[in-house]
Amino acid sequence: MTLLNLVYRDQLSPRPAYARAFEAWRDQDDARRACKVTVELLALAYECAREAELASLIGADLDAGRLPDPGELRARLRPQQTPIPAVAVELAPLAIYDELAAVEATTTPLTAGLEVAP
Repeated sequence: MTLLNLVYRDQLSPRPAYARAFEAWRDQDDARRACKVTVELLALAYECAREAELASLIGADLDAGRLPDPGELRARLRPQQTPIPAVAVELAPLAIYDELAAVEATTTPLTAGLEVAP
């Protein structure tokens, strides 16, 4: 209920649609429910980081004569699940590592033929 008498309540709304939603809920329902729904909508705007898109959805609901439902809006803004791609990994046979070690052992070091100062 704090939101109802908050002096800077209108400044909390990132866009006019949020304030319109509060007024619509307050006109249709009790003030307590209006406060609760408004806080849910503001939290949703913060959580999904799509406050402009949410504002347009709220505005569309209000223009159609419906009160915005935070649960429905949350479901509409939920990120789409994308399947994890299957990755085929071909493992090299372990014998290749033995061959690499053998090649390394037969090469001459870079310091071969250089004299080391006493």
